[in-house]
Amino acid sequence: MENLEVKAKSGSHFRPTVKLDASTGICEIAGESYLEETGQFYEPIYDWLVEFMKSKKPITFNFKLSYVNTSSSKHILFILRLLKQYGEDGNKVETNWFIENGDMDTEEDVEDYMIITGLKINIFHF
Repeated sequence: MENLEVKAKSGSHFRPTVKLDASTGICEIAGESYLEETGQFYEPIYDWLVEFMKSKKPITFNFKLSYVNTSSSKHILFILRLLKQYGEDGNKVETNWFIENGDMDTEEDVEDYMIITGLKINIFHF
């Protein structure tokens, strides 16, 4: 299985950077997710995760998103639900969200994600 990497376009603050590492199980989505074609952007991420989860390897998913629009939020929830199910199936899952100090909106969003999905998300402030 290959790694998946999507780099944000230079000068674009609305397309997140994605790094999914098949050998370590460390995954990251960072930046801002304010996309028009959210399904088209997130579909390869879902596909990669479903394929990776067949390996039963531990996964650490780090979110470093400072902004997520409504359309992107639905896709983030889908990813979180995949991670929740993977953990419930007996696999090791760690989910982290890195939030800039004072960003109460993102912190509230992450708390909502935890309530909706039932997934424990570690919140780290920087």
